[in-house]
Amino acid sequence: MADTATTASAAAAAASAANASTDAPPFQLGKPRFQQTSFYGRFRHFLDIIDPRTLFVTERRLREAVQLLEDYKHGTLRPGVTNEQLWSAQKIKQAILHPDTNEKIFMPFRMSGYIPFGTPIVVGLLLPNQTLASTVFWQWLNQSHNACVNYANRNATKPSPVSKFIQGYLGAVISAVSIAVGLNVLVQKANKFTPATRLLVQRFVPFPAVGPAGDSADASGPPHAYPGATPDRHVCAGEIETSLLEPEIGRATSSRTVVYNKGL
Repeated sequence: MADTATTASAAAAAASAANASTDAPPFQLGKPRFQQTSFYGRFRHFLDIIDPRTLFVTERRLREAVQLLEDYKHGTLRPGVTNEQLWSAQKIKQAILHPDTNEKIFMPFRMSGYIPFGTPIVVGLLLPNQTLASTVFWQWLNQSHNACVNYANRNATKPSPVSKFIQGYLGAVISAVSIAVGLNVLVQKANKFTPATRLLVQRFVPFPAVGPAGDSADASGPPHAYPGATPDRHVCAGEIETSLLEPEIGRATSSRTVVYNKGL
């Protein structure tokens, strides 16, 4: 009996040591893995959200991750599961499945797909010596991709009419195309610019075009920070104590907490 008890104690100690050796914090279902009270913690959290490796997760691995989290939720977790495994399972589920509808998000519109699918569009926006047609095309493609990402990651617990999304999308496209085309025309007519200067200025045209267009598209995207609100249950939004904000931001509101957009 004594030998049995000793063996059991040793096994439990070994399991505990193995769990601790993963260097992962205790798992909390639905909570961020990294502390959100520091810049480094939020930075690590954002890296997890946009990690493109989750794009290659198989259907079987996804089912295993979902089942592992269900077992944890219902207290039926098998022995030996580590915190690292639980955090990894939650990362996979949040990267692929919409938290409200529980449906798979189309790969190009996932947060983890924003860099690999968005980078070619950014390169297209910055191509030199663009024609009117290419300028319109790349601005349209960029705003279309942004709109699809926002819609795919929307807060589905608060239904919004489709017309609202269409209105935001059209406003973003028209604004971006108008500004880009207008600035390109002005640059071409600037006789005082040397060819080198003209080319350099044209490279920066996409930036002022994309900025106002992003504001026009806010109607179809995740909420920006605002006081006294309930945080979106999706990974795109979070909540933070006002006392933990930078002083100049904290002084701008009397609310105890604010909701902020953790998206892109």
